[in-house]
Amino acid sequence: MAKNTMGTKLPRKLEHKMAIMGEQIKLARLRRNLSIAQVAERATCSPLTVNRIEKGSPTVSIGIYARVLYALQLDDDLLLIAKEDSLGRNLQDLSLKHRQRASKKE
Repeated sequence: MAKNTMGTKLPRKLEHKMAIMGEQIKLARLRRNLSIAQVAERATCSPLTVNRIEKGSPTVSIGIYARVLYALQLDDDLLLIAKEDSLGRNLQDLSLKHRQRASKKE
C-alpha cells in the first residue's frame, strides 16, 4: 500500500503562514544576535532543524518549534495560539437555547 504523503503538503494559504512564522522566528534570532548553531544548541536540536523552522517547514514537530521559541525566550507566544476563537464562540452562542420569558415565581 502506498504511503500517504498528504501530511507534508499544506494548502497554499497555510504554506504562506508557515513561511511568515519562520521568517518571524528568524528575525527574532537575528535581533538577539544569535547564530543558528547557538539556537540549535539551546533548543537541543540540529542546526538543520532550526534552518527548516526558519523556512517554515511543515514537517518539523510542534515540540521542536516550542523548544526553539523557548530558546529565544518567546515561549509565552504559544499561549496565543487559538486564544481568540470568535468563530467558535459565535457557533456556541447560536446553539444556546433562548428562553422566551422568565419562569413564574412561586
